[in-house]
Amino acid sequence: MLIGELSRRTGVSPRLLRYYEAQGLLTADRGANGYRTYDEGAERTVRQVRALLDAGLSTEIIRTVLPCTYGDTYGGKPRINWCTELRTLVDRELDAMNERINALQRSRDNLAGYLAHS
Repeated sequence: MLIGELSRRTGVSPRLLRYYEAQGLLTADRGANGYRTYDEGAERTVRQVRALLDAGLSTEIIRTVLPCTYGDTYGGKPRINWCTELRTLVDRELDAMNERINALQRSRDNLAGYLAHS
């Protein structure tokens, strides 16, 4: 299918689809006319990428996770074959995300304290 059709099926803009391709998350062949053509699995891949992005993962991490996904998304979440290395990687990402949340909460509390004393 052409990029416009993939965009219509997934609701993802052609520009973003090209970005996914540049990031190594999506592959396309080129027709004789130079147009990108995607196989039928591309729609599932885009939905998996969107779900993983929504979970807060970077495209770098998604590039590692994506080969371990299989089938269609279930309840908006991709099915993942959790090997030990992948689980360790995602656990580290979750720990880093929790640290960022804690730092934001401390900043919010400090700012609220300033406002309370003004």
